[in-house]
Amino acid sequence: MIILSVQDIRKAFGTNEVLRGASLTLQNGQRLGLVGVNGSGKSTLMKIIAGLEHEDGGTISMQKGLRLGYLAQQGAVDAQRTVLEEMESVFDPVVEMEKDLRRLEEEMAECAGDEVQLRRLGSRYDQLNRAFEDANGYGWKSAVQGVLAGLGFRKEQQGQKASLLSGGERTRLCLGRMLLQQPDLLLLDEPTNHLDLKAISWLENYLQSYRGAVLVISHDRYFMDHVCDHMAELLFGRIEMYEGNYSEYMKQRAERFEIRMKTWTLQQKEIERQQAIIERYRSFNREKSIRAAESREKRLEKMEKMEKPVDEHTVHFHFSCKRRTGEDVLMLTEVSKGFDGHTLFEHLNMHLRSGDRVALIGDNGVGKSTLFKCIVGSEKPDSGTIRFGSGVELGYYDQHQAGLHDEKTVLDEVWDDFRRLDQTEVRGALGMFLFTGDDVLMPVSTLSGGEKGRVALTKLMLRQDNLLLLDEPTNHLDMDSREVLEKALSDFPGTILAISHDRYFINRFATRVAVMEEGGLAEYLGNYDDYFEKISREQAPDANAPVVTRTQMDREKKKSREEQRRINELKVQREQAEKAVMKAEEEASEMEKSLADPSIWQDTEKAQALSRAYQDKKREIETLYSAWEELEEQA
Repeated sequence: MIILSVQDIRKAFGTNEVLRGASLTLQNGQRLGLVGVNGSGKSTLMKIIAGLEHEDGGTISMQKGLRLGYLAQQGAVDAQRTVLEEMESVFDPVVEMEKDLRRLEEEMAECAGDEVQLRRLGSRYDQLNRAFEDANGYGWKSAVQGVLAGLGFRKEQQGQKASLLSGGERTRLCLGRMLLQQPDLLLLDEPTNHLDLKAISWLENYLQSYRGAVLVISHDRYFMDHVCDHMAELLFGRIEMYEGNYSEYMKQRAERFEIRMKTWTLQQKEIERQQAIIERYRSFNREKSIRAAESREKRLEKMEKMEKPVDEHTVHFHFSCKRRTGEDVLMLTEVSKGFDGHTLFEHLNMHLRSGDRVALIGDNGVGKSTLFKCIVGSEKPDSGTIRFGSGVELGYYDQHQAGLHDEKTVLDEVWDDFRRLDQTEVRGALGMFLFTGDDVLMPVSTLSGGEKGRVALTKLMLRQDNLLLLDEPTNHLDMDSREVLEKALSDFPGTILAISHDRYFINRFATRVAVMEEGGLAEYLGNYDDYFEKISREQAPDANAPVVTRTQMDREKKKSREEQRRINELKVQREQAEKAVMKAEEEASEMEKSLADPSIWQDTEKAQALSRAYQDKKREIETLYSAWEELEEQA
């Protein structure tokens, strides 16, 4: 069933036409990845779908009653609430339902003798209880804790005010809040930003089993591979749809481009052949041949001519070394570092040999970037030694581009470091990274994160170092540029140590994965998939342990609901029994007062009847007490 239809959407900002007739459809339960180069209009299209931007033309149709959830790259939260309160606010309606259930239980206890009223209240209670169950009333607190843990919020953070969170933490909080709302369509713009590998893996598993539809923009190709079942490429303002995940899309894209280029080439050859025939007919200079030439010209004019297939520009470069290193390249021995009494890492050992390609991963805040700064010398380790082998020339890519100078132009930023080159050579190098014409005269301060990253990569390429330390090199790069970077690194003859959360990138370049954790480094041979398979085997449950099927889980869930319903019914019965005991005791107390009045005994028959009634009431109290105690024991 189609839940979203986007047809011929157009959008321009001034003279810049971003969307030129973009169209897509989304089926219920489909997980669609939206890709395209930086600035192609992906976020703009998503904002238009979410109703946050107005289109200049085209139509958007949605299934009636469709509930949308939109996660922007920067999210808003209630600064006065704690992290836990912000997440639990999703279930405010459920909390109100629970209060209504408790009120109904009290009313049912109070009208124990009125069967008509009890049936009416019981019917309302049953309806509300079903709605409560459907809204996960008995499990929402566990769901909140599961999402908080999955997205990396520690227990001690849950009481922290949302106003004290970093920008990345706020975005994570918004993501968690939206996932708990479970809308029919999730619109996710770069959801893996600010997540570490554990949280990204958790989100992948969550979205794989999500019952609604998902439209996601992401530069994380591994994430797209594991989440998406369809892809949409936004190219030159229009959308082309593909079946399958990111890897399937890349194959189909290359095949389609090749077919289109062949078709265009054949058409060009046919046009040239027809033009040659026309020229030959004209050269005969006879009336019959001239008419034949004109006839062919008319047919040629009516021919539907293809535009030459073009791809949006991608970066084009390669890395090389000025000289080779010895066998030993980098040796770390018992290295430790901390700040203000807090130890980031200790007992850290690593040995890089010539040609090694190592991916350094670990939780956020474990000190990966700090370790790099210790290696390059901008920070000093608290203990241990860092030694380089012979002939090592170190190149460092800083994810924050701290080494760039805002006041310089792009041309001067590069040329000042490579004065041996002439301007043509520097412009040629920058051209490989899409800085052409007057682009090279832009101040560094005006560049986007991706553009600054390309300037830093230009300088790194020109240095020709034989040991590359890369801190999140794929950040800010579009997917095509990441592909080119991976190809350049695969041909690099030197040694690489790279920090990255990009698992697709790690799979393409790494032959070893080093995990930073408490107590040092754990190393695994192979790429990310090899590492993940190894730790999955280590963490797998006992093979002899009983396997719980989905049917068994559903049965257990049903039993849990029935048990909760039984507990609620027992609670109502206990309250009714307690009130009955109290009422009987009050009646017995009144009888005792009457029997203690001497005037009652002036009428012997009346006194004896009251005495018999008192004894009956005492026996009734005994029976009610027994029933009450039995209900208490069942609780």
